[in-house]
Amino acid sequence: MTVSPFLDIAAFIWILVCWIGYTGFADHSHWRSESAMAAMDAYRTRWMKRMIERAPRIEDIQIIGNLMRSVSFFASTAIFVLAGLVAVLGAADRAHEVISGLPFTVRTTPGMWQLKVLFLIVIFVYAFFKFTWSLRQFNYLSIMVGGAPAPGGDNPDDADYADRAARVSVTAATHFNRGIRAYYFGLATLSWFVHPWLFISLSAWVVLVLYRREFRSRILRALGLPDSRAWP
Repeated sequence: MTVSPFLDIAAFIWILVCWIGYTGFADHSHWRSESAMAAMDAYRTRWMKRMIERAPRIEDIQIIGNLMRSVSFFASTAIFVLAGLVAVLGAADRAHEVISGLPFTVRTTPGMWQLKVLFLIVIFVYAFFKFTWSLRQFNYLSIMVGGAPAPGGDNPDDADYADRAARVSVTAATHFNRGIRAYYFGLATLSWFVHPWLFISLSAWVVLVLYRREFRSRILRALGLPDSRAWP
């Protein structure tokens, strides 16, 4: 079974629309204030305010270390995925023959098949850069915690220091979240090798899953939408 190359082009445009459109909606629109990320941003701000008030700050460093291990895991996994994809691209003829022989799989030209693999590589390269940039920012945050002013000094600049540390934490978490989204869309892209319509459907499904988890999930109701400015 073969399909028109125009359907593959439409599927490619569709995932870009889904990915870029959802990123704009979730990260840059006024709706972001109602998301799980916004709730966690408020908690990160509160965390940095509490960090300024206590010493020693061993627990803060431990929390940052735990966050860094999570980011490092995904960054390492992205490298393994990329290694596998490059190996597949190196044996493209054999891999194309195997995939094309699977039931319900549409036949495409070797060139189109390689373009699909290259698109997957681009997705996971993007994810790797997001995770490593997030990891560096958590490194910056750990240094800021180590250099934070001593508690009890009643310095008016302490609040500003806590606010800047919170912004670093929020930015690091934002890039980590975007790397996770790349994983979701990367997994949806695997279905492109089966059929473009399946790829189109799963891309839309990923958007729905992300929306539900970030805007309508039980964890969001548990977190609430606290206003960090209301906390002392």
